[in-house]
Amino acid sequence: MVLEATILCLDNSEHVRNSDYAPSRLQAEADAANLLAGAKTQANPENSVGVMSLAGRAPRVLTTPTQDLGSVLSSVHGVKIEGEINVVSGVQVAHLALKHRQNKHQRMRIVMFIGSPISAEEEELRAVGKKLRKCNVAVDVVSFGDVEANKPKLEAFMSSVNKNNNSNLVEIEAGANLADVLCGTAIFNQDGPAVGSGFAAAAAAAQSQAAMGGFSGEGGDMGDMGDDPALMMALRISLEEERARQAAMEARGEGSTEAAAEASTEGAGSVDTSQPAHAADPMMLDDDALLQQALALSMGQEGAQEGAPAPAIDEEDDPELAAALAMSLREHTENADGDTA
Repeated sequence: MVLEATILCLDNSEHVRNSDYAPSRLQAEADAANLLAGAKTQANPENSVGVMSLAGRAPRVLTTPTQDLGSVLSSVHGVKIEGEINVVSGVQVAHLALKHRQNKHQRMRIVMFIGSPISAEEEELRAVGKKLRKCNVAVDVVSFGDVEANKPKLEAFMSSVNKNNNSNLVEIEAGANLADVLCGTAIFNQDGPAVGSGFAAAAAAAQSQAAMGGFSGEGGDMGDMGDDPALMMALRISLEEERARQAAMEARGEGSTEAAAEASTEGAGSVDTSQPAHAADPMMLDDDALLQQALALSMGQEGAQEGAPAPAIDEEDDPELAAALAMSLREHTENADGDTA
């Protein structure tokens, strides 16, 4: 389990107003960033995540690396659209923020969401990439929107920053859901698919829904979850994992039941079918039936035929138990007589 400090660099330029990624480029990358932040914090309790914006007058750190997921989600929600992105300056500011992380044992990672044209030249990107590689900073890039226009520059940048395959470039075509695509990439699962990642994603998506104002009204009713594809995707993953777990438990239970039935058949030779089956659901019994069942169990009469003599209780061994059982039986008989009358 990798211990990391991650900075999420969001593209908040004027280009992310476009709606070629539903509902918009900005909202699509915000949903993906929320899920990624949740996965990072759930993967290791000592992981930290920060947020910064790439566009505007200058790249700005909104939240320094922290373990408080709520602060991260709030910062993502507060990103405002303005200006053009500056990838070179943004990467340098992100590196500076990572250098001042509290836990120096954390590995440094930058995750950039780029949804607008890159104005920097390839040589500039190569130079800053080499500096990051020298400082052991891993960089993941999520390219969407202007994928083809940015491809040569991003490939040049990744070739210079990549060290032992610690960096990844993911290109997402228009119309796809960013969160869905990222969940199946190395950016989301640095150590490979992990058990319970669906629950982590679901938790992050739920908090994201709350941060985005998904809970409306005085009663706190949840809005239409169908409007949040990231939330629905996370809940679907969670449900599939839970079904798989229950199926595995049922398979183990059926195997042990069959083994016990075979052993019982071999030992007894035959099964007495004259005894009544106790397969009734206790929730379907009325109060009187439950009381009778409890008395029968306590007196060792479960499964006995009606009218069969109850096993004798040695009063010398436990006189208090014998008295309590006799009193319970007498009270039940009196109550039954009263109801009949």
